[in-house]
Amino acid sequence: MSANEYRGPLSQEESATFDRNVIDYVQRAAATGLYEIRGLGAKRKLPHFDDLLLLGASLSRYPLEGYREKCTTRTVLGTRYASKPLELDIPITVAGMSFGALSANVKEALGRAATETGTSTTTGDGGMTDEERNASKHLVYQCLPSRYGFNPDDVRRADAIEIVIGQGAKPGGGGMLLGQKVNPRVAKMRTLPAGVDQRSASRHPDWTGPDDLAIKIRELREITDWQKPIYVKVGATRVFHDVKLAVHSGADVVVVDGMQGGTAATQTVFIEHVGIPTLAAVRQAVDALEDLNMTGQVQLIVSGGIRSGADIAKALAMGADAVSIGQGMLFALGCNSSSYMRAGQHIDAQADYAALGTRPGYCHHCHTGRCPVGVTTQDALLEQRLEVETGARRVRNYLKTLTMELTTLARACGKQDVHHLEREDLVALTVEAAAMAGVPLAGTDWIPGR
Repeated sequence: MSANEYRGPLSQEESATFDRNVIDYVQRAAATGLYEIRGLGAKRKLPHFDDLLLLGASLSRYPLEGYREKCTTRTVLGTRYASKPLELDIPITVAGMSFGALSANVKEALGRAATETGTSTTTGDGGMTDEERNASKHLVYQCLPSRYGFNPDDVRRADAIEIVIGQGAKPGGGGMLLGQKVNPRVAKMRTLPAGVDQRSASRHPDWTGPDDLAIKIRELREITDWQKPIYVKVGATRVFHDVKLAVHSGADVVVVDGMQGGTAATQTVFIEHVGIPTLAAVRQAVDALEDLNMTGQVQLIVSGGIRSGADIAKALAMGADAVSIGQGMLFALGCNSSSYMRAGQHIDAQADYAALGTRPGYCHHCHTGRCPVGVTTQDALLEQRLEVETGARRVRNYLKTLTMELTTLARACGKQDVHHLEREDLVALTVEAAAMAGVPLAGTDWIPGR
């Protein structure tokens, strides 16, 4: 038998470096000369909160009785300088997602759900809609490099302001809203021509460093009579230094967004290869606040891949004051569902997924504006697939479930307040997670690198 005729195991073995996905990428790039743009977050496996475990109480610590002993969730954000800090019922907030990326129905549904559960929602790029403002008891107004839709009157109408320096899915990169989602209303709000791609700047035009940022923060405080908390949001990269600079610039709250965070549209190469995991970012942010002796004075919000009550409990135990959730809210609304509700009936959406070349559970086509369930679209017909009442109920139920899971775990650790969770309540399952989170490897007192 010649070598060419041999068909043993090697003939079926896939290359680790050039597997079928890499080959497909190379061949697609060679055929088109274009990089891929998509929505949602990183698909690669990264160290995450799943790699940590909570140490429930037993003899050395006593657990609380779930149905008889209260565990509080009240959360206050913006206590450093603002005369009217945000007082929330739960430490779970809705992340900034723009009208443009999301439909007006979705923005209203998120606002209603946040109000019903006593938390805040965030505008995102492109300005504030009346639907969102009217539906939201606590609304955070984002100030982004693009200035699209930025309005000083809306700044005054907001309950807090978030200056966005970067986003976890694309730190160092600007935003995108492709032309198919720039309908006449979006175009008017952003002062853009309808149907034309919108690409945001990657840095703010008003400053080149923290001294300029401090001036901008003072301007925003003056325009709001020092009442509203000022957040500074950074994409997780050089977190230790970025958090310190945000604090020195005068932030009341720092938001750190890990690389598992989602996006409506950006280059896949950004999503998968820029930034650091949320798990590592939390520890660095907490270390920075502790180094400045600002723990408790400046609040820390963590975002990027937060999904469950367990994730939230672990983030709080590591030192976060609250979390912010984006992708989880979209999935709660019906993103990647096989059907949508219409007049109380489930309508099959499989054919619409097939037309996009995907299926439920795999869809990341937010950038196309052809969302089969009406979440990430500006199409007049598709957006009606998301009924406001249905969406608000689903998000409310999700937030309620997250809160119950969080308090269940806090009670199991013997805590009467979810903010009493601490690093001593955590161990890690892997050496990597132990090193990133700064907690011991399970069954040992060893923290790698310390």
